Amino acid sequence: MAPREQKGRRWISLRQILGSSETYPHAVNMLLDSMSPLARLPRPQWLPERVWPLQTSALEIEGCRIAVTDVGRGPVLLFVHTGFWSFVWRDVILRLASDFRCVCFDAPGTGQSDRLPVGSINLERASRVLTGIVESLDLRDITLVVHDLGGISGIAGAARAPDRIRGICAVNTFGWRPSGAAFRGMLALMGSTPMREFDAFSGVLPRITARPFGIGRVMDAPSRKAFLSGIGRQGTRSFHAYMRDARTSTTIYEQVDRALAGPFRSLPLVTVFGERNDPLGFQSRWKQLFPDSRQITVADGNHFPMCDDPDLLATTIRELYRKGVERRCW
Repeated sequence: MAPREQKGRRWISLRQILGSSETYPHAVNMLLDSMSPLARLPRPQWLPERVWPLQTSALEIEGCRIAVTDVGRGPVLLFVHTGFWSFVWRDVILRLASDFRCVCFDAPGTGQSDRLPVGSINLERASRVLTGIVESLDLRDITLVVHDLGGISGIAGAARAPDRIRGICAVNTFGWRPSGAAFRGMLALMGSTPMREFDAFSGVLPRITARPFGIGRVMDAPSRKAFLSGIGRQGTRSFHAYMRDARTSTTIYEQVDRALAGPFRSLPLVTVFGERNDPLGFQSRWKQLFPDSRQITVADGNHFPMCDDPDLLATTIRELYRKGVERRCW
């Protein structure tokens, strides 16, 4: 069942005013396109429509071109992954776009967004890109769906517009300053220059990520190939730069701490973690921060639950909206 309209409001779309696209297809579409801040991106050869049946556009933010995918109609779901690129959300978006407006984007230096020098890649910049997307597209009543380092950049970016956020779905992510030898040691290793350059030339980590341990459990070979093509050497360097910044940054964790202890403290929250990929107990930590949160574990899942079991994550997001977010929007 599609989510209901917000009580007390009646939203009338431009298509309703001008008539259906069947009646005035060219006029409606041209007018809508001219009013959008998004400019359509040409589809790269390595991303055939069969593996990415979504239209991606571009938005100029923070001095670079950011690839943004904005599909579907209804309540807003904003998907945030920082590290590789938004291809990881494909299967979940395809299950939700019939009832929700699904927005995802490639963080600076990744996917179809502009490649940047390693020194320009950091979580603070990624967070400002999210803020820019929210403001440029005038997104409201948002359910934030965050994964990996997108937990940090997503929450920090959303904290600049707290009145627009209505719920959070945290997928194998964290929202606090890294502590402990294991956590900080992992970030130090992955963020080091030798590891970054070795991986950029060997492609070991992206190839591992494209296998069933990562995004490839239910994806076919062409999909895995497209995922890898969207990374490349410079995208791999960007991934490691984000990992380095996750260890060394200070201000972004202060922003996240203030948001989770302040305006986001009472938001409905659900966590989704792979059964085999929570060695540092992140899900338990979320429960401490949000005692009323619901926790979902993907059986035999690893670091990408949205790829391991997209049906379960889509169902979880629908339930989060229906039981928590929708009430806050009324």
